Amino acid sequence: MAAVLDKPRAAGRLEADAVELHTALTELVRVYQFRDRDRICCHDISVTQCYALEALIRRGPSGLNELAAELYLDKSTASRVVATLERKKYVTRERHPEDGRAVVLSASPAGRRLYERIRTDLVAETRQLLGDFEPEVRRGAARLILRLARAAAERSGVAAGVGCCPPAGCK
Repeated sequence: MAAVLDKPRAAGRLEADAVELHTALTELVRVYQFRDRDRICCHDISVTQCYALEALIRRGPSGLNELAAELYLDKSTASRVVATLERKKYVTRERHPEDGRAVVLSASPAGRRLYERIRTDLVAETRQLLGDFEPEVRRGAARLILRLARAAAERSGVAAGVGCCPPAGCK
């Protein structure tokens, strides 16, 4: 009987926890977007260009469609991002060995060095932020955030090209 009575209370607590987590994540994303923009742009690339470099380093050589999907961008926007990185010599573009119409994109040695400088700077800042937390809290926070990110990507349908906007995009 007590378990039945606790269900509404547990549902109310879950709702409150969801609201609190949503508020915290929204604030974190907002702050990180501005922090990343200010820190990364000092290196002569945009945050999106940095994400593209990171994806090419992590995934290895990739096609434009795969990179666009990884970045949640349409192909034309990803193409402009890559063109800028290529002009700055941070990305190389080669013909696909099996499909002459396709290209293979790779981070150049200069792109890898740049990304490592940016990453080192951002990780050092994060290390300072984490210094006051216990090791188990630090590890738990990283696992939680990664799990939330994966669940959000899966549920949003963005990775699969599904969303609320028509194929032409939202207006």
